[in-house]
Amino acid sequence: MEIYLIRHTTPVLERGLIYGRKELLLHAGFPSELEIVRSKLDPDLDIIYSSPASRCTTLAKAIGAGFVTDSRLQELDFGEWEGKTWDTVDPAALQAWMDDYVHACTPGGESMMQMYARVKSFWDDLGKTAHHKIAVVTHAGVIRLILSMVRGIALTEIFDINPAYGEVFRIERSISR
Repeated sequence: MEIYLIRHTTPVLERGLIYGRKELLLHAGFPSELEIVRSKLDPDLDIIYSSPASRCTTLAKAIGAGFVTDSRLQELDFGEWEGKTWDTVDPAALQAWMDDYVHACTPGGESMMQMYARVKSFWDDLGKTAHHKIAVVTHAGVIRLILSMVRGIALTEIFDINPAYGEVFRIERSISR
């Protein structure tokens, strides 16, 4: 099984914005970023999975006709922090989350462990499909978690993985039945 993990292309956003689940427009450079992404993919994909966020579905649709959205591919839910900037959230709450982001939830959001469980569920199900060439259009957080599974990286070290906008990671995986 050949899997392409693809981070969405560059969104329009203000510096420091917390935007896990927030809908954002794509940058005007999308057409050129799309061509770079396409050049890194096998042209004969069997299926494309996408996060339901429009910044992902726009890219998925442009890569190929027909794609399947899966809510397990959504970015971390930052809850009450969504749409705020890092410098405007309560400093004590921010520090508590940063000290243990693996287990701590943002106010009204989810923890990294909760996100890991849903991403692992997707990854486990993906391994049971009959598809051989798969594209997954998603977010940096989801890519970090999948790469942590594949490479055996601890969740406390996942921020060492920094997927760029439009970056493609190719993974070979055996089918598990």
